[in-house]
Amino acid sequence: MKLVRTLANLGYGSRKEVTRLIRSGRVEAEDGSRPGPKDEDDGGTYRIDGEPMDPRGPVVVLLHKPCGLETTRKSSGPTVYDALPPRFRARSPSLSPVGRLDKDTSGLLLFTDDGTLLHRLTHPRHHVAKVYAFQTARPIDPGAVATFAAGTLVLESDTEPLRPAELVLAGPSHGTLTIREGRYHQIRRMLAAVGTHVTQLHRTTVGPLTLGALPEGDWRYVTGEDAAALHIAVGLEAP
Repeated sequence: MKLVRTLANLGYGSRKEVTRLIRSGRVEAEDGSRPGPKDEDDGGTYRIDGEPMDPRGPVVVLLHKPCGLETTRKSSGPTVYDALPPRFRARSPSLSPVGRLDKDTSGLLLFTDDGTLLHRLTHPRHHVAKVYAFQTARPIDPGAVATFAAGTLVLESDTEPLRPAELVLAGPSHGTLTIREGRYHQIRRMLAAVGTHVTQLHRTTVGPLTLGALPEGDWRYVTGEDAAALHIAVGLEAP
C-alpha cells in the first residue's frame, strides 16, 4: 500500500492533501529520511510534523468522557468526537464508539475500528461487565439488591427480563451497579423501577479495563496487557 493511502486512511487528510503534506517534507521516516508521495508504506514508524504517526488499525481508544457530550458522530451540540483529535473522525475504517453513554453520564467509553471486537463487546452473549457508580435523589430500598440479582425484573416498555445485576450500596443514596448488557438508559430505568431517580452516573469499568488515573476529557490507546485482556474477555486471540 502506498504511504499516501495509509496516511489518508488514518485521517491526516484526503489523498491530495496527504500528497502535499509529504511533498512539503512534513513526513519523516524512522531513519530521518523524507519519503516521496509515490513511496510504499514499509510498515515502519513515521513522524508527522514531528509527532509520531497514529498507529495503523485495528486500534482501541479509551476516553474518559465528561458530561455534556453526546455519543454520536453528528449532532447540533458537542459530541464525544470533540474530545478526540479531529483526524479520528476521518479514519477508515471508522473509529466507532463501543456502545453509548448518554449526555449526562461520564466515564469510560471505548472506540474501535475492529468490527469483530466491537460486535463481541456489545453483544450480551459475551457477558462483558460494565460497572457504574451512581448517586440518587432518594434513598434506595435495600431490597433492590435482591430484585436486581434475581434476573426477573422487566423494565417498562420491555418484554424480556433483565439479566442478573449486582447492586452494591455504599450509602442510602449511592453505590455501584454492575450489568452485563446494554439496554437504552438501563441504569437510570432500573433505579427508577425501584422508586428513585439518578442524579449522577459515572461508568468506571468495561470488562478488564478501568479509567485508572486518566483525567476527565483525556484519552489513551489501549495497548499491551490491557489490549490482550480485553480481547481474551470476549473470546478473541490477544493481539
